[in-house]
Amino acid sequence: MGQTRFASGRQLDLICLGRLGVDLYAQQVGARLEDVSSFAKYLGGSSANIAFGTARLGLKSAMLSRVGDDHMGRFLVESLAREGCDVSGIKTDPERLTAMVLLGLKDRETFPLVFYRENCADMALCEADVREDVIASGKALLITGTHFSTERVYNASIRALDYAARHDVKRVLDIDYRPVLWGLAGKADGETRFVADQKVSEHVQGILPRFDLIVGTEEEFLIAGGSEDLLTSLRKVRSLTAATLVVKLGPQGCTVIHGDIPARLEDGEIHPGVRVEVLNVLGAGDAFMSGFLSGWLRDASDARCCQLANACGGLVVSRHACAPAMPTPAELEYLFNSPVPITRPDQDVALQRLHQVSVPRKQWKQLFIFAFDHRGQLFELAQQGGADSKRISELKMLFIQAVQRVEADLAQRGIDADVGLLADQRFGQDALNAATGRGWWVARPVERQGSRPLAFEHGRSIGSNLIAWPKEQIIKCLVQYHPDDEPLLRLEQEAQIRGLFEASQVSGHELLLEIIPPKDHPSTYPDVLYRAIKRLYNLGIYPAWWKIESPSAAEWEQLDALIQERDPYCRGVVLLGLNAPTDVLAEGFRNARASTTCRGFAVGRTIFQEPSRAWLVGEIDDEALIQRVQATFQTLIEAWRDARRQ
Repeated sequence: MGQTRFASGRQLDLICLGRLGVDLYAQQVGARLEDVSSFAKYLGGSSANIAFGTARLGLKSAMLSRVGDDHMGRFLVESLAREGCDVSGIKTDPERLTAMVLLGLKDRETFPLVFYRENCADMALCEADVREDVIASGKALLITGTHFSTERVYNASIRALDYAARHDVKRVLDIDYRPVLWGLAGKADGETRFVADQKVSEHVQGILPRFDLIVGTEEEFLIAGGSEDLLTSLRKVRSLTAATLVVKLGPQGCTVIHGDIPARLEDGEIHPGVRVEVLNVLGAGDAFMSGFLSGWLRDASDARCCQLANACGGLVVSRHACAPAMPTPAELEYLFNSPVPITRPDQDVALQRLHQVSVPRKQWKQLFIFAFDHRGQLFELAQQGGADSKRISELKMLFIQAVQRVEADLAQRGIDADVGLLADQRFGQDALNAATGRGWWVARPVERQGSRPLAFEHGRSIGSNLIAWPKEQIIKCLVQYHPDDEPLLRLEQEAQIRGLFEASQVSGHELLLEIIPPKDHPSTYPDVLYRAIKRLYNLGIYPAWWKIESPSAAEWEQLDALIQERDPYCRGVVLLGLNAPTDVLAEGFRNARASTTCRGFAVGRTIFQEPSRAWLVGEIDDEALIQRVQATFQTLIEAWRDARRQ
């Protein structure tokens, strides 16, 4: 392609103007849309998918659109922002709801699609929403075809194009032809991809001269050229614009045309597609565009732009979602360097894991976690004090107030840290509900307390329990595991851990493994914890988090090196408490002060044991309990900070 002349010194690589809505994808593949029983919620809309996809691939992208003043609108803005996309150009429309799409996956050729876009927010974008300084801050402006389909969005798009031309911003058109959005198909017929219409062709032809790069499928170029023959349509397009044309050819790949239209497409270079088994073609075009632009805006060659585009499209057609299915640079590198073709990306374990761990994730600061997921211990305390076990739920809600106060105190003192908690489903469901959505680190246990071999509290079908969990909640599993256990016990435990890890991969929840080697084990070999963690890595088990007793400073060096070598995406290690006195825990904090993987602590009984006993028997009231818990929690935080200062 040679050097693309982009203006220098721009804040943004790409500004995307157009559709921004929620996609609800059927989770039952093969069912009629009438028979679907549940949906997965994703960010959607062609322009938004491209803003998302290019941000994921490292471009500085921005979105220019509208959302409703509703929960779905906030979800979309947060999803884009989390990916690193600039969302300052997204307006909140107080009068309209956010757009929505329902999608089914009947088979490889049938994707029932219903657009809920009557008077929706993104189609209310107006000229006043388009600021000249924002457009001038980008290297390129992308607009999708839908935003020329009605007068209001047409005028807004034309204003954006005028500003772009004035400030040397390259202009990109994704033809994105959806007959239903032009009123050419039944309202429930979003699946139809092509209906010839002379008025639409003339309308599109009126805007073609304004663009520097035009991308479309064969059918989309047919509508743009107003002919039933692709080459005839391309020649019509070429007569109207000198833009670079990129024609998507499905599984064949794509071709890039800079000058005259060849006598046959084959006379130009066809850049081959990635051969994969198709699950869902929806969103593949947006992924293709994201990949192409990630190369184009970096002045890459045609071949490189098309390699990136075809790979992104190929990966997305093999996955369930659209925007969240977009690959990361790490995934593309893995795909390009694979010694054998990856025709089933959805079944490649390493690629699937990369898709979870190499995407933007919340970056945690030092972590101060209050662990009160204890069930048996608190039940015994209640029994010993003659208290009703139902009061344990009330107790755990008071713990939430203590965590709140600790968080507020940290903020007031300017201490850069995150708070969190471990709470259980049996007695702590109200506490989990109260903690979720605050930005806290939240985990909940799945193990049956005291089980060895490991058993799960809700039976072997752990995945069915995870369906009801919010995605931000982390799976915590305590395993009394020793690498020198007798073989049958060790194999049973490892099978359970592997099953849990695989369930977490499917559900998308992070996994914390708490490894406690039994104290009475006859084996006297050294480095038990190191060998236990190494053994689990050897089995292909990669938890996001480890929770362990604090080892010596020398053992920390070993553990740090092991984790860095085997899993550079590991979130880190947190230290457990085991009801140890605060001075013993402080010594453990000092041992960990040079560790590169230790992120903080998750301590429970040291904080809650005595005040909980006193509260359950009526010796202290709610406020006294909260104050005592808060005080011990803060004592541990200061011990941690003292160790790090040393």
